[in-house]
Amino acid sequence: MSKKVVVVGAFDTKAVEYKFVIDLFEKERGYRVITINTGVMGATDLFHIDVVSEEVAKAGGTDLSTLRDANDRGKAIAAMSNGASEITSSLYEKEKFDGIIGMGGTAGTNMVTAAMRVLPFGMPKICISTVASGDVSPYLGTSDIILMPSLTDISGINSISKVFLTNAVAALAGMLEVKIKVENEKPIVAASMFGNTTACIDRCREMLSSKGFEVLVFHATGAGGKTMEKLVNDGVIEAVLDITTTEWADTLCGGVFDAGTERLEGPGKLGIPHLIAPGCIDMCNFAGPSTIDSRYKNRLFYQWNPNVTLMRTTVEENRKLGKIFAQKANVAKGKIAFIIPTKGFSMLDSINEKGEPQIFWDPQADQAFVEALKSNLSPKIDIEEIDANINDPIFAEKAVEKFLGMVNGNK
Repeated sequence: MSKKVVVVGAFDTKAVEYKFVIDLFEKERGYRVITINTGVMGATDLFHIDVVSEEVAKAGGTDLSTLRDANDRGKAIAAMSNGASEITSSLYEKEKFDGIIGMGGTAGTNMVTAAMRVLPFGMPKICISTVASGDVSPYLGTSDIILMPSLTDISGINSISKVFLTNAVAALAGMLEVKIKVENEKPIVAASMFGNTTACIDRCREMLSSKGFEVLVFHATGAGGKTMEKLVNDGVIEAVLDITTTEWADTLCGGVFDAGTERLEGPGKLGIPHLIAPGCIDMCNFAGPSTIDSRYKNRLFYQWNPNVTLMRTTVEENRKLGKIFAQKANVAKGKIAFIIPTKGFSMLDSINEKGEPQIFWDPQADQAFVEALKSNLSPKIDIEEIDANINDPIFAEKAVEKFLGMVNGNK
């Protein structure tokens, strides 16, 4: 059976280039091509269009005449981007196509990648772009999109564009033709980690691996938490050992590792086991000292490295976090539980072997989180407190024991 490839983009301005790509797929490889036009100002007769721009605009909550009359490029791009994502999502459910490709400048890249971000992990996705450099996180999000530099503007077929367009088609085709062999497939679980909880997660990973699990570890840097939640929503992950939930401290305080307000929701929505610990919520993360908001000038800081400055969270901030965590857990559809280290939430929030408190040691702030969690949490949800620091071996052992009980009981 021939492969099915979606070609998405503005056919009003890039029709010649898209015709070149479509011919490479259809005539040279025998693939079936499904075309989606995101162009606001028109179409083309160079090739057949399966999903016309009127349908894309409608899916984006408007119509083409309104977008044209408004003469607002920004609003048009936003509407067509939203429409493109809706179209590809529903089209994938119907067609189960194999890959997707598109091209453009800033506007075209925005629309094309919006169409791609809603598609599942592992599906080949290539966007040929004039902006494939610098900070491309707004285009990629947590998706596995490949941005391919166009080198020149995408304007016609010439000696340069022939090369990058042909290479892009070949790259997508190569991914479609490769057969990925998965041998001795293991159940996949996720764990969240930070530098301050590495000792705990390393022990947890070792114990879980010995029990036959494949453990995917996500660094809690905002992007890490978002990616973990995305893979949960995609059905890749079967359970989550959420030891390091520090990203919520950044969401609350305006830090650089903000994973968004949907953090902690994915496992509950899908009903998979979710064990939560308050790992590193004792700290909010900023970049260099010069980047810190002046409202925090009198707070306690620790410079983790030249580019990361940590701020100790307060009693009130921890109280707010406890309430947020409870609200997230209360609506979970599956098994969810909490495990609390009573002797500190990180290596900086601890007492060392000499009995000396480390810089972020603040039992009052930690207890504010626990009390708020308990007072707002459904009585059906279990909380277990462990008389240890989060990085003590006994905490990792208890966490894995509890986690395995949740996972095995879910089968």
